[in-house]
Parts: sequence; structure tokens; C-alpha cells
Amino acid sequence: VQLQASGGGLVQPGGSLRLSCAASGSIRMISSMAWYRQGPENQRELVARVTSGGITTYADSVKGRFTISRDNAKDTVYLQMSSLSPEDTAVYYCNFYTARYGNVWGQGTQVTVSS
Repeated sequence: VQLQASGGGLVQPGGSLRLSCAASGSIRMISSMAWYRQGPENQRELVARVTSGGITTYADSVKGRFTISRDNAKDTVYLQMSSLSPEDTAVYYCNFYTARYGNVWGQGTQVTVSS
């Protein structure tokens, strides 16, 4: 099973991007889907998570600006990002947790916020 993330790119401050992450094969019983990010000099940090029941959690730094959602039929998670700032520049990784496979990570997609 592999996760394919897409949607990253270069955006100006204040702009928006939508990240997507889909599983290459069918994964059953995905407990949670999440997005993490890692900046040039930072540790990987949790950005947002959505459980199978639809409960969402967000890092304080992105609350009110980012929205995570999932499509269970497509084994896909999305991250809608708005009001982006240079501090959001990072490689964004998607993560699925399942009882069968444990933690599964995507390859990362670069988000650069710069004028």
C-alpha cells in the first residue's frame, strides 16, 4: 500500500492551496488520516488529523485557516489551506493509520509560501 500526495507548490502569502493524498490500493478500516509537515530546520509536526468518525484536531498554528477532510469511499484525505504565510513553508506528509498496516506515510509534497 502506498500513499500519493499532490497539490503542493509555490503560492504567495495570503493564498490558498489544496493538498490531496490517496491510497494506491484499497485500505480497509482506516482509523485516522492526518497531515504532518516538516520545515527546513524543524521536526515533523502534526498539522491536522481526522478520525474515522469525523473528529478533527488541528495544530494551534493552523486553526481557522486549514481544513482537513476525508473521502472514505476513495481512501483520500484533503487539506484545504488558506491565508498561507511563509511560516507554512514545509514538506507536507500524509499519514494513514490502520489496524492492519499501522502507520503508512506518503512521499511528501513541497509547499512554499513566498512573494
